[in-house]
Amino acid sequence: MTKIKIKLVKSPIGKPETHKKTIEALGLKKIGQVVEKNDTPQIRGMIHQVNYMVEVID
Repeated sequence: MTKIKIKLVKSPIGKPETHKKTIEALGLKKIGQVVEKNDTPQIRGMIHQVNYMVEVID
């Protein structure tokens, strides 16, 4: 399965609770942190929900 790298580029402070929980579910805690996840439709949906706070790295 292909992998996708996700980087947190903006703080979740002051954002909706659902978005904070999505960031936490992706495994992101600090700005600049990069996590590697399997490229699944579920992960893509999570990224789409918080796309203003994360960046997908090739």
